[in-house]
Amino acid sequence: MNADWRRLNLANWESRVPLHTGRDGYDLAGFDDPGHLSAVVRYDLPRLGRLDGLDVVHLQCHIGTDTVSLARLGARSVTGLDFSPSALAAGSELAHHAGVEVSFVETDVYEAVAAVGTQRFDLVYTGIGAICWLPDIRRWAEVVAGLLRLGGRLFMREGHPMLWSLADPRPDGLLVVEYPYFETEGTVFSEDETYGGSGVVAAPETVEFNHGLGEIFSALTEAGLVVTALEEHREVPWNPLGDAMVESEAWENEFVLAHGRDRLPLTYTIQAVKRAETAHTVATSSN
Repeated sequence: MNADWRRLNLANWESRVPLHTGRDGYDLAGFDDPGHLSAVVRYDLPRLGRLDGLDVVHLQCHIGTDTVSLARLGARSVTGLDFSPSALAAGSELAHHAGVEVSFVETDVYEAVAAVGTQRFDLVYTGIGAICWLPDIRRWAEVVAGLLRLGGRLFMREGHPMLWSLADPRPDGLLVVEYPYFETEGTVFSEDETYGGSGVVAAPETVEFNHGLGEIFSALTEAGLVVTALEEHREVPWNPLGDAMVESEAWENEFVLAHGRDRLPLTYTIQAVKRAETAHTVATSSN
């Protein structure tokens, strides 16, 4: 594994914060409307549902636009976790401005249970472009299981591992697999631009990790969760493939393939539940 993955990725995300909170960045002004939700959470809402009375934790929350949106769905408490202090400061400011209560905690995902406590939450939420920054999907699944109460639910929508494996489009429009589909030691990239903001990223180098659907499914199952839903989508909330993509007519801030949309899933949603019988099985097998 690339030993510098965390240092490089933290520097990269710290340098994205001023671009994402700038004039051409995320739609932070939209939260002046007390009914406003982020476009990502609006897309999730038909599957996610209301969160009335639930304790919710959002892993890798960045500047908190989705976190604040979760709080507006009626949750009893919402906690946002991220390893970027600048992102958390921006998230705290946004939550205050939006008039919602969110607790933001600075921690690595792998240390989340130690940071906020075990079996504290009814819902673990994680969003687009999160697990690609983590080298070990099994450790992540164990964290999810550790955070959830019995009966608690994981909800995640993510970039599809097939999308992460693609090269930039060729001039003839063909989509070509270039990067690993399965979990490996990580791939180094250098990009001085970022989605959702204009300007130069001061720390452009990153290390990213793909995880196949089977690896994710197996990790959740081994951690004691029961996968209750898996749905693949033709939409993705940024443009990863340039001229090969067009804006979706059905969904705001979502993009679809310009041609042959049934060729490729771009994102997916997984939901899983921590059930008493599976938790007991895992506890017994580990003794």
